[in-house]
Amino acid sequence: MSHDPYLALREPGFRRYLVGNIIATVGQTMQNVAIGWELYERTGKALALGLVGLVQVIPIIVLTLPAGHVVDRFERKRVLLAALGVLATAAFGLSVVSWRHAPILYFYGFLFLNGCARAFYNPAKGSVLPQTLSREKFPNAATWNSGGWQLAAVLGPAVGGALIALSRRPSLVYALNVFAILTFFFLLLAVHVREGRTLHLAPDQNTEGLSRRIHDAFEGIRFVWKTKILLAALTLDLFAVLFGGATALLPIYAKDILHVGPSGLGWLLAADSIGAVSMALVLAHRPPFRKAGRTLILAVTGFGLSTVVFGVSHWFALSFLMLFLLGGFDSISVVIRTTLAQLRTPEHMRGRVSAVNSLFIGTSNELGGFESGAVAALFGPVVSVVAGGIATILVVAAVGATWPDLRHLDRLEES
Repeated sequence: MSHDPYLALREPGFRRYLVGNIIATVGQTMQNVAIGWELYERTGKALALGLVGLVQVIPIIVLTLPAGHVVDRFERKRVLLAALGVLATAAFGLSVVSWRHAPILYFYGFLFLNGCARAFYNPAKGSVLPQTLSREKFPNAATWNSGGWQLAAVLGPAVGGALIALSRRPSLVYALNVFAILTFFFLLLAVHVREGRTLHLAPDQNTEGLSRRIHDAFEGIRFVWKTKILLAALTLDLFAVLFGGATALLPIYAKDILHVGPSGLGWLLAADSIGAVSMALVLAHRPPFRKAGRTLILAVTGFGLSTVVFGVSHWFALSFLMLFLLGGFDSISVVIRTTLAQLRTPEHMRGRVSAVNSLFIGTSNELGGFESGAVAALFGPVVSVVAGGIATILVVAAVGATWPDLRHLDRLEES
């Protein structure tokens, strides 16, 4: 039987979900460019960029596990719609704060609200995706979803950087993000999702009921802990992104090291996504992974090496190339991790396991940004990026030694 690279795209529900997710991601990545540029312009401090990650990661850490429980207990599509509504509110608030040039404290307040929404948005979105199509089509859907997300991450930074360069008004970018989020909201309304098993708990408020809810909220962590292959893959991604978070410092590289301005910043932010989209197209036209564990380890090693070379580069073309390669390696990692998590998770636990996945990835992205900003404030951006790349390579070696089963993992769908 020949491999059909467009298998998932033949599902109308998945197509609507994919288009909506792409549009929403374009808005979010445009907003990320605006946030980084505006804060650095207004403060001139690397630590201000790091605080963007810290302010958003606090609610993610606190709320993600309870959010996973909510996603498994209630209709996942409705939880996702509610999260989109809060994201739109946060983006609108950022637009008003930027337009009125309000104090930075208000800026961080709406970023905190954005983090609260993302705590529910990420596990809900990850759980709704498998319900838009049949199980056998999911590996192909994961590849297209990853590629679509990365395509949006190409367009968003480039458009965001260009808009700021032309208008010098970041508030316009935040307002466009509101429109993008609402577009995903209305497309999602038209998506028919397959019903899955959900938790049915008594609504009592006694001690036993509360204990049961706490127990269920942490069930995703217990499942991941027992599933050693999944634990190894998530740990690898967690620390790789934590130490390899060079993108948080791209405003500094664009302005002070490469001297390319806001439009150049947009292209730097897009470079890794261009590489990821290119890799996703390659993966979509190839059969499912064989020797997936070894492929994952090599991909994260390449991610670390690309980070080191980017860190020492003062030439825009070389920096762009390294970010391109970094994105390609990251795309392989994302597809393997996402497919592994969904295919090896029972339907009734997808929300909680997606929450654990979001907690790993969300905390690593945001804490990685804070770590990069803090180290850059102490030792400079070059030391921060290079040290992070080296640490990523050391993490690969440690994970490979701790979980040898990951090195020998062959097919992702094996039980």
